Amino acid sequence: MIMTAIPEYQDFFGDDNPAGLIARYGSPLYVYHEAILRRRCRELKNLIDYERFTVNYSVKANANLSLLRIIREEGLHADAMSPGELFILGKAGFMPEQLFFVPNNVGDDELQYAVDHHICVSLDSLDQLERFGRLAPGSDVALRINPGVGAGHHVKVVTAGKKTKFGIAEEQIDEARAIANRYRMRIIGVNQHIGSLFMEPSAFLKAARHFFSMALAFPDLAFVDLGGGFGIPYHKLAGEERLDLAALGRGLNGLVQSFVASYGKPLTVKIEPGRYIVAECGILLGTVHALKENNGTTYSGTDLGFNVLARPMLYDSWHDLVAYRDGQPLEDLQTKSVTVVGNICESGDIIAADRKLPPLRSGDLLAVLDAGAYGYSMSSNYNNRLRPAEVLVREDGSSMLIRCRETLEDLLRAFPG
Repeated sequence: MIMTAIPEYQDFFGDDNPAGLIARYGSPLYVYHEAILRRRCRELKNLIDYERFTVNYSVKANANLSLLRIIREEGLHADAMSPGELFILGKAGFMPEQLFFVPNNVGDDELQYAVDHHICVSLDSLDQLERFGRLAPGSDVALRINPGVGAGHHVKVVTAGKKTKFGIAEEQIDEARAIANRYRMRIIGVNQHIGSLFMEPSAFLKAARHFFSMALAFPDLAFVDLGGGFGIPYHKLAGEERLDLAALGRGLNGLVQSFVASYGKPLTVKIEPGRYIVAECGILLGTVHALKENNGTTYSGTDLGFNVLARPMLYDSWHDLVAYRDGQPLEDLQTKSVTVVGNICESGDIIAADRKLPPLRSGDLLAVLDAGAYGYSMSSNYNNRLRPAEVLVREDGSSMLIRCRETLEDLLRAFPG
C-alpha cells in the first residue's frame, strides 16, 4: 500500500506539496491537517449514546495553541498535567469547568495554581491527598485509582497494574476516604488510566468494568473518568486495521448504562484520549542531507534528529515513512533497505532502522506519518538544535503558520543578563 491509497492522505498537503511547504517554512517541519483533526474529535464525541459523556483531550500529546482552539471548537474538554498546560489551555479559550488537573508528585505551588483558578484536581497518592487537604480543606477533589489492569505498546507507557508510579491502589481506598473526611473534602470524581496505544477494545472494557465496580464505593460522585490510551494504526501503509471504535462503543455503552443504573443517579462519564485525537493529523517533514555505506548498512542522514521526534529513540516506536522528490512521492521505484538517522551526536539517533525505501538522494524529502502526538510536545534543544515550525493545512486547502521556527537568539532567552 502507498500513502496516496489512504483516502485521508490524498490531499494532506492541501494546495501545496511537501517541497513547497519546506521552501516556504523550512526543514524540518510539522504539518497538521485540520479536517483530520476535526474528524477524530467527532468520532470520539459520538463514541457512546449517553447524554453526559465528555471527551477530555489530554493536552500533553500536543499543546499547539491553534490545534487546542480547534479541539475546543469541536466541544471537547481537556486534561492537564502541569500549570503550564493549564495556562495554555486557558489561552486557547477553555473555561475552568472544562479542565481537569491530573498531576502526580507535585508541590503546593502547582496544587495552589489549580485551586486559585477553580480547576478540579485529581490526587494520585495518599501523600498528595494529604497535601491537598492541608492546602485546601473543604474542597471537592478527585482520586486517581489504579485499577490493577494495565495495557500499552511499551513497558514505559503502561500506567496501571503492578509496576507503575500512578494511582491509589484499590486496597488504599478506605484510607483515602478517611483522609478526605479528616480534611472535610468531598470526593466527587474518580479517574484511571491503564496505558497507551491499545488496539483491541477488550483491555479497556475489562478495566472499565472493574473501575465502575470500585466507583460504587464513593457516594458523592459527579463524574467517573475512564482514561484514554486509544491507539492508532502506526503501520497503516502495511494495512494495519484501525481500533474498532464501533465495538468499543457498544461495549462501553452497555457498561455505562449498567453502572448509572446501579449508582442510582446520573453522573458524567469522561474519557481522556490524546494520541487518538492528534496523531494522524500530523506529519513531520525532513530533508535527506547525506547517504553513506558503513559495514553493509546504508544510512540516510537527515535533519530529523531525536530532538525533533523522540518516540523512536524512547520507545522503539514505528512511524511509516514516505519519500518525496521534487514534491512528488517516490512510489514506483525499486526499494532497498536503509536506516534513517538524524543529526544528533548520539548513536541512538535513529528514526527508522532497516526500512524498505526507494533509493534516496541528497535533497529528497521524507514524510514521517502519524507524528501529531508526542512529536513537537517532546521536542527539545538538545545539541542546541532549534525546534521546527508548525503549519496547519486548513479545510480550504490553504496553509498557515501556527508556530514559528526557533532562531539562534531564542537559545539565549532564558539566560539572565
